[in-house]
Amino acid sequence: MKITKFGHCCLLVETRGKRILTDPGAYSEAQNQAKGVDIILITHEHQDHLHTDSLRQVLANNPQAKIFTNRGVGVLLSQAGTAFELLEHGQAQTVDKLTIEGFGEKHAPIYPSVPEVVNTGYLIDERLFYPGDAFYEPNKPVEVLALPVAGPWMKLGEAIDYAKKLKPKIVFPIHDGMLKFFGPAHRLPQGELKQLGINFSPMEAGQALEV
Repeated sequence: MKITKFGHCCLLVETRGKRILTDPGAYSEAQNQAKGVDIILITHEHQDHLHTDSLRQVLANNPQAKIFTNRGVGVLLSQAGTAFELLEHGQAQTVDKLTIEGFGEKHAPIYPSVPEVVNTGYLIDERLFYPGDAFYEPNKPVEVLALPVAGPWMKLGEAIDYAKKLKPKIVFPIHDGMLKFFGPAHRLPQGELKQLGINFSPMEAGQALEV
């Protein structure tokens, strides 16, 4: 198995003669040039995991690719006229000798004002577990874990404890692209605090704030 990280949560996984792309989101661009993609896995509908323009480009470059995802993403894909197959919690898909299983149903809570969405983690080839935005325990052996390390829905300590519970042989970090951009860690507190008349002012490196 070969795993190439395109950025944030977008991975190219090569195993059993297949090339699997995960979550072509807004925080990565390399997916737009990827060729030979057989399968696209989309865990949930947030823009950092599903960027419609990127997905359109990926499909243009890889018209043979099959999309596997859940019902939440499926609504958006149906509206766009994009074909897909459901792969949700408790389900599995086998393509030639490659098996992909779905685990989990809910995105981890962010804040009460943020709507809950469906999130499906995927166990690829019975080796690599890619959880999306949740710390779901598949209760199956996990050899390789794609571990979220940053985001408005998690603490780093939770990520470490999650990896300890799953006991994989290899762990690598994902969900870290937002550390470089004006993302949810800025937008969410900015929106919530504004309602109370509190000015939340994100600052770039080198920027000064006069108060």
